[in-house]
Amino acid sequence: METITRSKIVDVLKSTAFGSTVNVKGWVRTRRGSKQVNFIALNDGSTINNIQIVVDIEKLGEEFLKPITTGACISVNGTLVESQGKGQSAEIQAKEIEIYGSADPATYPLQKKGHSLEFLREIAHLRPRTNTFGAVFRIRHHMAIAIHQFFHERGFFYFHTPIITGSDCEGAGQMFQVTTMNLYDLKKNEEGSIDYKEDFFGKQASLTVSGQLEGELAAMALGAIYTFGPTFRAENSNTPRHLAEFWMIEPEVAFNEIEENMQLAEDFIKYCIQWALDNCKEDIEFLNNMFDKELIERLEFVLKQNFIRLTYTEGIRILEDAVAKGRQFEFPIFWGADLASEHERYLVEEHFKCPVILTDYPKEIKSFYMKQNDDGKTVRAMDVLFPKIGEIIGGSQREEDYDKLARWAQEMGVPTKDIWWYLDTRRFGTAPHSGFGLGFERLLLFVTGMANIRDVIPFPRTPNNAEF
Repeated sequence: METITRSKIVDVLKSTAFGSTVNVKGWVRTRRGSKQVNFIALNDGSTINNIQIVVDIEKLGEEFLKPITTGACISVNGTLVESQGKGQSAEIQAKEIEIYGSADPATYPLQKKGHSLEFLREIAHLRPRTNTFGAVFRIRHHMAIAIHQFFHERGFFYFHTPIITGSDCEGAGQMFQVTTMNLYDLKKNEEGSIDYKEDFFGKQASLTVSGQLEGELAAMALGAIYTFGPTFRAENSNTPRHLAEFWMIEPEVAFNEIEENMQLAEDFIKYCIQWALDNCKEDIEFLNNMFDKELIERLEFVLKQNFIRLTYTEGIRILEDAVAKGRQFEFPIFWGADLASEHERYLVEEHFKCPVILTDYPKEIKSFYMKQNDDGKTVRAMDVLFPKIGEIIGGSQREEDYDKLARWAQEMGVPTKDIWWYLDTRRFGTAPHSGFGLGFERLLLFVTGMANIRDVIPFPRTPNNAEF
């Protein structure tokens, strides 16, 4: 087969160099036709659209074409011509085909029929080849680019925080331990506790739940930073909104107070949505047509809205009024309750009909590092609530006062011996600062319209599932 530089299908479909010889490589979506002419729909992952390969049976031979079935991988040399069919401008008249790998129709699971998303999770090693997951994972890439671009344009520095940590940022204790010790023969000290001196790090270590604490250290030197990396929660939640391994974006900004933090969050999420609409149009249109007919309308709607700023206390009053008027919720509503997704979505979807930033939560339901308000009851927390998702961003102004922070950490059971370095930043040149965390997969749920968080990450990690 003549060697010709490969062209990506996304580029060939845009080309008007009709009459030129091109090479494309990819996986066969379908092959159909008559005894004289076959039509192969070929896709290489660069676009949701296939290119049509027109094959003269007499020229290449019927026997040769038999292994070219759905799922097979081929290389095609041919002439780029203007397409006669609807929905595409270009197609390729094949001159030569090389078969890289066939796919037995009896065993290849992705035949030309509809597959449930549940079934595709069972074959996550193959599901990126489907139109749906090709679209989702291309959008995932673009969202990552948008995130870096947003912060880079605003003078933030990308800061790498450790994945292995000796501190529990959230204080929830739901962390995966990291150890090299023999679990069948754990050495214990005189008190009967596990002796971590023998372990690799000489102390108990875990996978991080957040890069925030280390991110704050960097913000107090570089001014404005963001982290973007994997985080881990050993929370036994089998819901469409939870993963054990997921990615987080966490900006931390010196001298920002809660109002500037809220504005940064709103600007950030709107930038990402606009980027998706500008750069992922065909993939979003496909997902809009296939799964969520209101997706594009909802994305454009959020861009046009100024997010409502609302205190937790006002939010509780609205929810209590709704209950008084007959609205039923599964979980009870009272001041001091941690809002459930149903409450958050009521505020966004039914009451205000636009995104809401909820602030000033009771300190008992928030983390030790959040700045306390003068009322002694609430902290300067902020959650950004979105339609269909509920909470998509959580953040706060951080407590910069050493005594208050140390006292509140102690009251909440966070050992100060594990965060002495974090407290040190309040001893040496402390300053007001704020930050937030955006769960990357929750952003992707919103942008793609997918209903289950396991469908926006390539290989989901959930309770009883670490396959692939």
